[in-house]
Amino acid sequence: MSEHYYSNKPQTESKPRQWKFTLLGYTFTFETDAGVFSKSEVDFGSRVLIDAFEMPEVEGVVLDVGCGYGPIGLSIAKDHPEREVLMMDINTRAIGLSQKNAQLNGIQNVRIFESDGLSAVEAGTQAAAILTNPPIRAGKETIFRFYDQAYELLVTNGELWVVIQKKQGAPSTVSHLEELFTEVEVVEKKKGYWIVRAKK
Repeated sequence: MSEHYYSNKPQTESKPRQWKFTLLGYTFTFETDAGVFSKSEVDFGSRVLIDAFEMPEVEGVVLDVGCGYGPIGLSIAKDHPEREVLMMDINTRAIGLSQKNAQLNGIQNVRIFESDGLSAVEAGTQAAAILTNPPIRAGKETIFRFYDQAYELLVTNGELWVVIQKKQGAPSTVSHLEELFTEVEVVEKKKGYWIVRAKK
C-alpha cells in the first residue's frame, strides 16, 4: 500500500515550501511539505468548514483533529483569541509544520501535539467544539471511533463539526452521529461536500 498523509512518520522526501492564503479575512503564511494533506493550497473541504463554523455559546476548549499543517485550527484560533485551541495529528511532519505555522502567524492560543485521533487528549478535557476533516483513507471504523470519542469529550451543548464528501460516506456519518447526538444537522452542501454539525 502506498503511503498517505494518515501515516505517523512520512518517508517521503521533505520538500518544504511557503505560500500565503486568506481565511476568515486574515492572510496567513503557511509552510507545507511533501507527505502532508493538501500541501499546495488549503483544500476546498477545509475552507467550507472554516467558513461555516460558528462557535457554540458554551465554555470550553476547541479541538482540531487531524490538523495537518494547521489551516482549520489556526484560523479558528486567530478568530477566537479568547479560546484555547488544541490541534492534533498522527503525522509527525504535519505537527512540526503546524507548530511552525503558529509561530509564523503569531498565534499563541494553541497547543499542538501528536495524537492518533483523540487518544492523546488529556482525560477531563472540556471541549466546546471539535472540528475535523477526517482522514477518509483511515477507514470508516477509525472515523466512527473518533466520533464516539468526540462525544465523550464535548460538554453539554458542545458541537462536533465535520466536513465530508457525500461520495465518501457523508450519509453514513450522519446516521452514526444521529445515534449519539441530540441534534444533527447538515448546515452546508457545496460541490459534494457536506458540513455536518452534531450537538450534544
